[in-house]
Amino acid sequence: MDIVQIFRDGGPAMWPLLALSILSLSVIIERLWFWVRILSQESEIVNRILNTASANWGSAAELAKRAVNQPIGRFLYAPLRLIKPDPELFRLALEASAEDELSSMRQGEKVLEAVIALAPLLGLLGTVLGLIQSLGNIRLGDLGTAAAAGVTSGIGESLISTAAGLIVAISSLVFYRLFQGFVVNQVKVFRRSGSDLELLYRQYWQNISASMSTIEERPNLELVTTKENITTSQPTRLQQPTSFQPEVGDGSDRAPDLGTSPSKPITSPEATEIGEKESNETSQNNDNHRDNSQF
Repeated sequence: MDIVQIFRDGGPAMWPLLALSILSLSVIIERLWFWVRILSQESEIVNRILNTASANWGSAAELAKRAVNQPIGRFLYAPLRLIKPDPELFRLALEASAEDELSSMRQGEKVLEAVIALAPLLGLLGTVLGLIQSLGNIRLGDLGTAAAAGVTSGIGESLISTAAGLIVAISSLVFYRLFQGFVVNQVKVFRRSGSDLELLYRQYWQNISASMSTIEERPNLELVTTKENITTSQPTRLQQPTSFQPEVGDGSDRAPDLGTSPSKPITSPEATEIGEKESNETSQNNDNHRDNSQF
């Protein structure tokens, strides 16, 4: 059978069905090429990035940056491009990137859904229009004649549009379900790889926190040790006896005599001369008094 002739016999509804079939075919080809590229390189990218991240996070970020043309590469690179984020921010970056990538993987699904819904309806519309045209030409006097045979062939031709609509809808539905299965599988892959990467980063973050706390405690420990060393290095000082300090009074200098007892007075040469003069005067006065008493 000639395809062109079948298309013509299908009626006017075949033209919108042709447009829907072309649209569905283009989406199917694009999505197939998209999923073939992803599934062929995805596992290798994930294994390389995770293995590198366990040893060097900088190299892991470089590998993820090179794989940004793949959804899994962009997903893993989103948290790795941040500069030492905390684990909570790391997890939020993974979740946001996963949502964006999974939504991009669902591109074309709305088109296939529209084709699946419209194609059978357009085929049924073509059949109804063909039946109306065929049954409109029947006359009561033509029943059982050659003219009635033409009506029967017209009804058969009107069913072509229904068959075409069902073919387009069924083929679109098959690939639509296939692509949905790929998306569900990608959700599992993203969840598993994201959890592994987050677990590695949490271990790395704990090591960073432990090293930073050690560095902060080390100066305090050194300061305490230094104070203890200074305290232990200072000799014990015995209490020294206080030295005698001369008193400053009426201008006379008093020299201490440590050899004498505190009960003995401390005399100077001037005081000795004065005392001798007074004793001499006293003795002279006594002599004069004796002389006067004799007379």
